[in-house]
Amino acid sequence: MIFLPQPSSLSYGEGTFTIHYDSRIFLDSESPAELFSAAQLLQQEIETQTGFRPAICRRHQPVGSHLIYLTASPELSREAYTLAVTPENITICGSLESGVLYGVQTLRQMIRQAGAVLPTILISDKPAMENRGFYHDATRGRVPTLSYLKQLADTLSFYKINQLQLYIEHSYLFDDLTEMWRDDTPLTAEDILELDRYCKGLGIDLVPSLASFGHLYKLLCTKSYAHLCELEGSASAPFSFYDRQAHHTLDITNPESLSLAKHILSEYMQLFSSKYFNLCADETFDLGKGASRALAEEKGTTVIYTEFVTELANYITESGRTPMFWSDVISQEPEVYHLLPKNLICLHWDYASNVSSERLTRLANSGAEHLYVCPGVQGWNQLINKYHEAYENISRMARYGHECHAMGLLNTDWGDYGHINHPDFSRIGMIYGAAFSWNADILPEEEINRQISVLEFGDASGKLVSVLDLLCHQDAYPWRTAVMVQEALELHQDKEEAAELLRSCAEGDADAANASIDALCAVLYEKAGTVRPENRPMIYAYLLAADGLKVLNRLLPFLRASLLSDGTLPEKEDCFALAGDLERWLHSYKELWRTVSKESELYRIAHVFCWYADLLRDLNA
Repeated sequence: MIFLPQPSSLSYGEGTFTIHYDSRIFLDSESPAELFSAAQLLQQEIETQTGFRPAICRRHQPVGSHLIYLTASPELSREAYTLAVTPENITICGSLESGVLYGVQTLRQMIRQAGAVLPTILISDKPAMENRGFYHDATRGRVPTLSYLKQLADTLSFYKINQLQLYIEHSYLFDDLTEMWRDDTPLTAEDILELDRYCKGLGIDLVPSLASFGHLYKLLCTKSYAHLCELEGSASAPFSFYDRQAHHTLDITNPESLSLAKHILSEYMQLFSSKYFNLCADETFDLGKGASRALAEEKGTTVIYTEFVTELANYITESGRTPMFWSDVISQEPEVYHLLPKNLICLHWDYASNVSSERLTRLANSGAEHLYVCPGVQGWNQLINKYHEAYENISRMARYGHECHAMGLLNTDWGDYGHINHPDFSRIGMIYGAAFSWNADILPEEEINRQISVLEFGDASGKLVSVLDLLCHQDAYPWRTAVMVQEALELHQDKEEAAELLRSCAEGDADAANASIDALCAVLYEKAGTVRPENRPMIYAYLLAADGLKVLNRLLPFLRASLLSDGTLPEKEDCFALAGDLERWLHSYKELWRTVSKESELYRIAHVFCWYADLLRDLNA
């Protein structure tokens, strides 16, 4: 039997328990009303896996056998529970704070694997880390639909994740900022309010997260607020996937900047029931290089950074919330950490697969009393997440978090360069974070991949995740490189810049990579009809992404021949054929995108593929 996360204590007994068609789910008459939602989750799981639907009852003394009994106890620690499966009955006793829910989620995992006949077992469980979060980018390309966000919350709760943050820059419909979101498909107040309610029912704290210092591309490109940008002229530059993230920091010397930041913080925070607020304040790359140069020379760039963050943090505190912020700027000079408010929660991120604990230790020693460790699922900049790199990064950061008694782990899923990867591809990395934050024992990579294959996908062989890990590394012409080459040629008119980028992947054998993709896709086609029905659309998404890798890889010899004089220029018919394949793939990709995301910035991804198609047709013109 597989459990993710692994329980703290588990022992098997003799015999089995059978869920009968007339079994009932009993709620203790003294238990809080929230138990009914947990009972409904269990009821639905039993019906899905067995075909029969046990009734839910509420009575002080349940009568009969083959019953499932849910009860809450104020004596258990936060989120703790016990699950006892005997030949006669099942009993879940959990804390008032999500303990019963987590006991139900564990029982659901058993039913998902064994159906109606369950092994007898005794589990006593509680989390090693209090806050176990997932951070989803809802700005840099994709704006998810509300229905998809609810599905995401369902999955997070199933794996006992209790915090969700959505990264927002311009993709919320602010009342007075129509110029910022007018060409987008933003989330609305009603979306957020409904998601907040839905998450709460699943034991998830939906924490607001809003860019309020750096990364304000759309806001600072408007005619109304371009004058508040640190670097003059940034608003007039043509769109670039790189540029949107590298600039657009507020001019903190202008009092309007603080007023604007407080305004958007105030409007957004009112939608959430959470006691936390992530003000972000990361990657303020331009600070001290433009309008604030003189101030930075006088005080120091990091000092003026802390002053502005303090103003925002104090405002959030005065509004009754606890502020959070990203660590990257302050970690460069942790000796000035004492200038920040004491209640500020530091979100320490580092996404290297070989990440060390040095920066985290320096922050802790410099006065960062409230710390989260923040690894990443390694999905940005590419069509398929890099799963080995995600495992290495997440497992190391989780270990460091346990060692330094961090408040929590916030596993990040960014959307750099258009968020081209299907969001469900981050599920494997999300489960790594869930498992390693709940239980400090880090499973070996091969073993947790086997367990995820079986439990999440229903792959009896336990090999699916390993196949996907091989597939994701077959990008001879990675998406990020493809975008940078396109921007070098279209925006910068710089053939040498593009040529240098192509040289960086010139040794990659596109033909060999595509042959590997074909072999791996053959395995995926075999599993398409055997994995759990609800996950079969994910197999299609992986197959489509694999074709995306192939069509990008096929560009390499054409581009080398054209820009590097490496080989003979392909025939006109071949150029036109590949252009058509790019466009056919893009059409299918658009259809998949729209199943989980609003239209948002799909057109930017489409522009890159159409640009390459046009380039191919011009090669032999």
